[in-house]
Amino acid sequence: MKPKLIVSLVLLVIGVVVLFNSAYVVTETEQVIITELGAPVGEPITEAGLHFKIPFVQKVNRLEKRFLPWDGPANEMPTKEKTYIIIDTFARWRISDPKEYFISLRDQRRALSRLDDILGSETRNAVANHAIIEIVRTSTDRQPVLDEDGSEVKWEEIKIGRSRLEQQIIAEAAPKLKEFGIELLDLRFKRINYSEVVRRDIYQSMISERQKERDRYRSEGQGEAAEIKGKMTRELRTINSSASMTVKTIEGEADANVTRIYAEAYNQSPESIEFYSFLRTLETYKEILNSDTSVILTTDSPLFQLLKTINPEPLDVKPEDPVDLPSSLPDQESE
Repeated sequence: MKPKLIVSLVLLVIGVVVLFNSAYVVTETEQVIITELGAPVGEPITEAGLHFKIPFVQKVNRLEKRFLPWDGPANEMPTKEKTYIIIDTFARWRISDPKEYFISLRDQRRALSRLDDILGSETRNAVANHAIIEIVRTSTDRQPVLDEDGSEVKWEEIKIGRSRLEQQIIAEAAPKLKEFGIELLDLRFKRINYSEVVRRDIYQSMISERQKERDRYRSEGQGEAAEIKGKMTRELRTINSSASMTVKTIEGEADANVTRIYAEAYNQSPESIEFYSFLRTLETYKEILNSDTSVILTTDSPLFQLLKTINPEPLDVKPEDPVDLPSSLPDQESE
C-alpha cells in the first residue's frame, strides 16, 4: 500500500471523528447549553436542528424544553383556626432561562428539591393566614337556603376561596423561582384532609350532633304520642260517659215502661189489685223465710191467715190434666 493512501485514510478517519464530535442535533423537546471546561459559553440553543461545537473541548448539556410536573409531598400544616390539615399539592413548571437554570441548579433533581422548598413554604404561609373554609371552598357567591322548619340558613361567607388562594401562592412563589431560571405555570391543591387526631375529633363531633338530632326527634315524637294518647283518652271518656248516660236513659225508660205496664195490668179491677198484692206478699215471704227461720205469729197476722187457708192435702192432678185457674184471676194482656 502506498504511503499517500495510508495518509489519506488516516486523515479521513480523523476528519470523521472530528465531524462527529463537533456536530450535534437538537430536537424539538430540547434546549442545549454548551460548556467549555465546565463553564457555559455562548447563548442557549433552543432551535431544533443540526448544530456544531468545538470538538473535544466543548460539551453539550441537554435540558428539557417541555412542561415538567412537580408532585409535592403531603404536608401537615395549621390553618388560621389552628386546625391541622394535610395538603397534597402539584404544579407545572418549565425552564424559562436555560443558562441561569444550568448555573444555579445544573440538573432536574436539584430543581425539584428547590421547588419542594419554595412551593411548600409558600403553601404553608398561605394556609396559616386563611380559615379552612377558604381553603376548601371555591365559590364565593353561595346563596342562603331554607331549613326544614322554613328558617333561612346562611352559609359562612367566603371572601377568597381555594382558586384565588392558589393564585396567591403562585404569585408569591413565581418571583423566587424565576431567579433559578424556572417559570411556575400552575399550582393546585390535589387533596385536602384533616390530620388523624383532628379527624377523630370531627367524627366524634358529627356523632354527637347526630345523637342530638336523634334525641330531639325522639323527644318530639314522644310528645306528639303523649298528646295523641291524651286526646284519645279524653275522647274515650267522653264516649263512655255518653254511652253510660244513654244506657241509664234507656234503662230508666224501660223501668218506667215496666212499671206502667204492671200498673195497667194490675189496676184494671179490684180483683186484679188484690191478686197483685197477694203475689207481692208471697214474694216478700219467699225472701225472708227459709227452712232455718222460726216465726211466731198471732192469730190475726196476715201470714197466719194465709197459712190457715192453705189446703194441706195435695191436689190429685195429673200432668196431662188441665188446671183450672180461679175465676177471680183477671185476664192479663201481654205486651
